[in-house]
Amino acid sequence: MLKPSYPIETSRLLLRPFDYGDLEALHAFHSKPEVARYLYWDPRDLERTKEILEEKVASTALRDEGDMLSLAVELKDTGELAGDMYFFWRSREHKVGELGYVFHPGYQGRGYATEAARELLRLGFDGLGLHRMIARCDGRNTASWRVMERLGMRREAHLVENEFVKGEWTDELVYAMLRREWGAASGA
Repeated sequence: MLKPSYPIETSRLLLRPFDYGDLEALHAFHSKPEVARYLYWDPRDLERTKEILEEKVASTALRDEGDMLSLAVELKDTGELAGDMYFFWRSREHKVGELGYVFHPGYQGRGYATEAARELLRLGFDGLGLHRMIARCDGRNTASWRVMERLGMRREAHLVENEFVKGEWTDELVYAMLRREWGAASGA
């Protein structure tokens, strides 16, 4: 089981559990077409965002495979909600986790996603003792796969037209990092 000590601090960010007070800020970016463009879901109305927030509020620990940890990314200096991180525990037997992120467009391009995702890698490798962490994205989402590369993850697959999403065939990119690669990248 992994229940982080909250908040998780980086130099510029606080990663913390979501709370019901995050509704307006979460909806501010989950409702944007440009945010949902490369995701499985469409822009969310306030009611759907409220339902998703209920799930996020309850996702504060990883007890077993299949569980998800959901973290709000807050700017230390201002308290603003900049993004939404998730960590899936995919397999206990194979020691695999998956990370993902969604950020408000106003906070993209500043390194926040990379900074926050690095903490999820740390949780997976150092906290759960995982062997492998993966991340996936739509092949057209250049900003997302660049985050994965900045983290030191390696592109393992480019699946061509493997999913039919929002009325079109899309490519999927799969990135991964092994525990030994994390050790080398983090200096552990």
